[in-house]
Amino acid sequence: MKYWMSAIVVATVALAPSAQAETRVTYKSAKTASSYYQMAVQVAESVKAGSGGAMIVTVEESQGSEQNVREAAKRKGNYVFTTPPGLIDSALEGKKPFSADEAYKSIRALFPVPSLTMHWVVRADTGIKDFADLEGKSFIIGKGSFGARQTEAVFKALGLEGKVKFVDVELNSAVPALKNRQIDGFATAGSWPAPNVQEAGASVDIRLLSLSEAQLAKVSGTKLVIPAGTYKGVDTDVTTISMPVGTYATTAMDDATAYTLTKTFWTQLDAMTKMNSWWHGVKADMIGALAGKLHPGALKYYAEAGIPVPASLK
Repeated sequence: MKYWMSAIVVATVALAPSAQAETRVTYKSAKTASSYYQMAVQVAESVKAGSGGAMIVTVEESQGSEQNVREAAKRKGNYVFTTPPGLIDSALEGKKPFSADEAYKSIRALFPVPSLTMHWVVRADTGIKDFADLEGKSFIIGKGSFGARQTEAVFKALGLEGKVKFVDVELNSAVPALKNRQIDGFATAGSWPAPNVQEAGASVDIRLLSLSEAQLAKVSGTKLVIPAGTYKGVDTDVTTISMPVGTYATTAMDDATAYTLTKTFWTQLDAMTKMNSWWHGVKADMIGALAGKLHPGALKYYAEAGIPVPASLK
């Protein structure tokens, strides 16, 4: 599989006049170890190719989805970012982890991207086979990330709150720490196959923890099965949970830019899928999972393409 060394979860789009009237886009992403960071670079290259070089996308690393949403209230110009729709709803309603801010009402949706998929990775030699076995073990969850919040919620639901030793370091440190036996496991949220999980499997024998049906009934999220063989040494299906993710801008972005971004994404999707399998799951009907309202530029493209849009997004 080809890896892309650049970013995904929040994007900033700024028009920069030049002799060729080039549109400059800053795509703010997730942490570098995540699949979303690599997706961002792929999107950036696809947008450049699809627009004939008229739109140039620069990808920035982000500390996570929450940061991406917070910046939407502060960024000037054309700002684009990715985040789960639930965080957009929370920002619009002034609910935790956000405070009431009228600026959040400027957020507008563009298009969906692959869902966040939870991975709970452990070294195979630890003997950890189920979530209950994590008690007393050392675990990295990644500070300030969606994966960290989701892991805390799942552990609480499964009776593990306060029983697992969270190591307070960045997620980028997880694979080396696992390899060097400094931790027993780590959590990461990213579309599968996740690059950091692939890296872990290439350096040490790993196991992915799977949720039972009884455990699924206690946690929030959409059931998702990662097929056996997706990661080296993981030879059985793994049941986990996922969360939809969307790409958003603000009303500061002009309609023409939003239209071009949205159109180019969809017209380049097949080409991106041939390069990375995580795009397989992105379908037009996923638009309905987006939060808030669609940007008028995106809405224009969907109308031209004959793609149905729920009334709630118009």
